[in-house]
Amino acid sequence: MTRRALRIATRGSDLARWQANHVAALLDTEVELVVVETSGDREQQEPIWRFGGKGVFVKEVQSAVLEGRADLAVHSAKDLPSGSIDGLVLAAVPERGDPRDALVGTPLVDLPPGARVATGSVRRRAQLADLRPDLTFDGLRGNIPTRVAKADGYDAIVVAAVALERLEMSDRIADVLPTSVMVPQVAQGALAVECRSDDDATRDALAAIEDHDSRRAVDAERGFLAELGGDCDLPAGAYATTTGGLRLEGLLASLDGRIILRHRAEGEAPEALGRAVARHLLDQAGGHALL
Repeated sequence: MTRRALRIATRGSDLARWQANHVAALLDTEVELVVVETSGDREQQEPIWRFGGKGVFVKEVQSAVLEGRADLAVHSAKDLPSGSIDGLVLAAVPERGDPRDALVGTPLVDLPPGARVATGSVRRRAQLADLRPDLTFDGLRGNIPTRVAKADGYDAIVVAAVALERLEMSDRIADVLPTSVMVPQVAQGALAVECRSDDDATRDALAAIEDHDSRRAVDAERGFLAELGGDCDLPAGAYATTTGGLRLEGLLASLDGRIILRHRAEGEAPEALGRAVARHLLDQAGGHALL
């Protein structure tokens, strides 16, 4: 008996649809997109951290899977809260894209004194303020085309490089910031594919698109965030690499960027490594005071 098309729950933005279609192509099977509007899509005025944090972009999409309206959900992994949801499993992390942040408008070295930079991320703001205390900041919300359309009103805006690449807008990138300059958001550039924990057929199908190295890196970074108890209201970032062994750099900062704490470590177990880096920042580097 031929199985019906897999139903993929996704947000409706151009980027979210690209991500869902990318997963569909990896699965190489018939799919149907189930487009879901999230609270994060509806509320475009308030900063994300003020009205719910990361979950605002995934809760309704996850509900579509839990309620049986979809078989799986595709998220930007950076939007996924660090805690698990009863009834769902993170079944696959496909090969990760570019994790770095990018400037649209003016390269970092060419930003004039007092330049206006727009970003909706406290992580990006804190690290840029540390690099350039003279910069001034404005908030930035909306989907990627909307944000890029606003770039002319600022000296620069900051977005994920991978988002511009996936939407064929790489020509708008003025500068890509190395991870040594700006530690990325946890799981930035990666996709997270969830399904119901009791759906063995879908779990088996998704196992085929799992990328081992990407999964280890994402698990380490998510372990870091889980130990911090952090969300979008916390200036925190982490980046793991797997070449030559699993390594993780974690960052915790004050909102104004005057205090930047970093720690690097290596390990074998991804989640344990992430949690260990977070514990070092909290217990030995003074991070509790920032929280």
